[in-house]
Amino acid sequence: MAGLLGDEQVMTYYPAPKTREQAAAWIAWNQDNYARFGHGLWIVETHNGTFVGDCGLTWQKVNGALMLEVGYHVLPRLWDQELASEAAAACRDFARDQLGAKQLVAILHPKNTASRRVAEKTGMRHVADDHGGQIAVRTVLGIDL
Repeated sequence: MAGLLGDEQVMTYYPAPKTREQAAAWIAWNQDNYARFGHGLWIVETHNGTFVGDCGLTWQKVNGALMLEVGYHVLPRLWDQELASEAAAACRDFARDQLGAKQLVAILHPKNTASRRVAEKTGMRHVADDHGGQIAVRTVLGIDL
């Protein structure tokens, strides 16, 4: 995870790549999500066990309201293989079928067209602009489940 979250390409639309210590804090945050909510971000691997990245469900504030978000990161060498889209769609289905969620969002940087394509492939469309994150404006795509 430190390599993934510390990768400059992966973290292009974040304030900065994460240090090893920040990646450890991210893991601890994710473990807390599992303890509190029973879900979080999962490790994504190929069928033969090759690490791909992460994808999963976390609660995020969007304009002050908590919303269930699907998040995803994939190693750059594996981009353009539909892995993030497949994982995000599985998370969408899990949110609907197992958690009984009524809505799902993806929060992304307005210039992150690749992430937007992943969200759109899961059926999401623009629902809001968020002004409460680490960047001035975040695009929020969503789908009613």
